[in-house]
Amino acid sequence: MDDSRAPHGRTPRLGVLLVNLGSPQAPTPAAIRRYLREFLSDPRVIELPRILWLTILYLFVLPLRPRRIAKGYQAIWTAEGSPLAVHTRDLAKRLNKRLSDELPGPVTVDWAMRYGEPSVASKLEQLREAGAERLLVVPLYPQYSGSTTASVFDAVTRTLQGWRWVPDLRFITAYHDHPAYIAALADSLKAFEQASDQAAPPHLVMSFHGVPERYIEQGDPYFCHAHKTARLLAESMALQDQDYSVSFQSQFGKAKWVGPSTSETLQRLARDGVQRVRVICPGFAADCIETLEEIQIENADVFREAGGQTLEYVPALNASDRHVELMSELIRQHTSGWPERSNQDAQLDRSGVPERVERLGTH
Repeated sequence: MDDSRAPHGRTPRLGVLLVNLGSPQAPTPAAIRRYLREFLSDPRVIELPRILWLTILYLFVLPLRPRRIAKGYQAIWTAEGSPLAVHTRDLAKRLNKRLSDELPGPVTVDWAMRYGEPSVASKLEQLREAGAERLLVVPLYPQYSGSTTASVFDAVTRTLQGWRWVPDLRFITAYHDHPAYIAALADSLKAFEQASDQAAPPHLVMSFHGVPERYIEQGDPYFCHAHKTARLLAESMALQDQDYSVSFQSQFGKAKWVGPSTSETLQRLARDGVQRVRVICPGFAADCIETLEEIQIENADVFREAGGQTLEYVPALNASDRHVELMSELIRQHTSGWPERSNQDAQLDRSGVPERVERLGTH
C-alpha cells in the first residue's frame, strides 16, 4: 500500500529519468543468468506463447547461453563496471548539472536500467522522495520499438499504478529523426574522420539492432525509423548510395529477422573487394556488448576472414558533449509548458488548506 503524504509547501521538482536496456551486475555466468532471466521473460521482448517460450528459456537458453557469452562481457568490462551502465550514469550526471543551471525550477536527472540495476521502480521512488511532481521519462532508444520503448512504458506505469499521487507524466517515444540527434551522429563521424590518418573515408556501415520480421508486419515502426535515421545521416554527410550500407545485428533464435544482417553485409563487402569499413551503430545511445564485442571484435573478425582488411568502429555518443547537447534540447522541448512554481507560490497554495487537512498531509 502507498502510504505517502502530500508534500504541502514544497517547491515542485521536475524529475527526468533516462532509461537504458540494462546489463549484468558482473561478467560472470551467474550474474548473466539473472540478467537474462529478467530480460528474456519480458513478453515485449519475446512474443511467443508463454508456456512454449518459458520452456525453451529455462530448459535451453538459461542453462547454456550465460556461460557462452560470459567471455564477451569479460572482454569489454571496465574497472567501473559495465560500459553501458557507466556511460548512462555519466550522461545523467552531466545532464543534471547542465539542466539545473538552464531550467527555471528545481530539476533532478537520474538514470535506470529496464532490466537489472538500478531498476526503474527504485529510481522512480527516489525521484518521488526528491519532490518530483512532474516526470519526463526518456528511453535511450532513438528508434521506437515495442520490444524496447514500450517495455520501458510498461515498467514506468506498472510502478505508478501503486502510487496514490501520480505525477504529471511525459514520455519520449522516439527521436530517430530529431535534427539534434542527426547532427550529433554526423559530428561524431566527422570527429572520427579528422582523427583518422587515412586519405579517404572507407565504406560506412550503419548497423542497427535487429528485430523479428513479424514485429514489423504487426505494425512496429522500428524498421522504418532505422532507415529514416540512416537516410538523414547519409544526407547530412553528403554520402551517395554506394558510400554506405544499412544492416541489422544481434539476431537471436530461429525466427526470421529484418535484414540484411551486419555479418552478411560485411562478408559481401569484403568479397566485393572493399578493404576498409567504418561501422557506426546509431541505435545504441551508449556502448555495450553489442557494439564493443559484437561489432568491434566479433564482426571485425568476420570481415577479415572474408577478405577485408580493417574495420573501424565509431563509438556511441555515450556521455560526450554532443550527447549532452542532444539530450538537453530534447528535454527542454518535451518539458515546455511546465514552468516550476516558486516557493512563494507553494506557500500561497498551502495558506488555503484547513488546519486538519494540513496536519494530515504533513510529513
